[in-house]
Amino acid sequence: MILATDVQYAQSSATAAGILFTHWQSTQAHSQVVAHVDTIAPYEPGLFYKRELPCLLALINQVDTQLSTIVVDGYVSLGSGNKPGLGMHLYNALDQRIPVKGVAKNKFESTPTVCEILRGNSQKPLFVTAVGTSLEYAKASIESMHGEHRIPTLLKAVDQLCRGIV
Repeated sequence: MILATDVQYAQSSATAAGILFTHWQSTQAHSQVVAHVDTIAPYEPGLFYKRELPCLLALINQVDTQLSTIVVDGYVSLGSGNKPGLGMHLYNALDQRIPVKGVAKNKFESTPTVCEILRGNSQKPLFVTAVGTSLEYAKASIESMHGEHRIPTLLKAVDQLCRGIV
């Protein structure tokens, strides 16, 4: 099972959402999971993972099926120096047992062009990074996801789920 994740913040709390699906071309979720986190760390520039990682772990603790991959809204590694990003911290917190793919909508400083993919008719790339699997496979997986637009259908759905739109 693949788990796509996203987190939405309120004042001092957060909602982490996950959509589980069976294969990269899935058109709809197999199931959904939501975790509400009452207390979150303050935002620290350059240390975003300290705020988001506990939310993702709370979400993953509610998943009762074996995961083959986790997709995070953000980066696994940052820039050309491959500084650990949210996805790498998650991978390490899970004892490096589950591959993590990061899909970011905005370019982080010095992100290599090899991380870019274009979907649909969009001329604005998504930025894909990965750990526990090859970058080529990660990019191909995200490119193959259902949806005609830049953002794959299920990644848009998990964003809406954490925002309470659906």
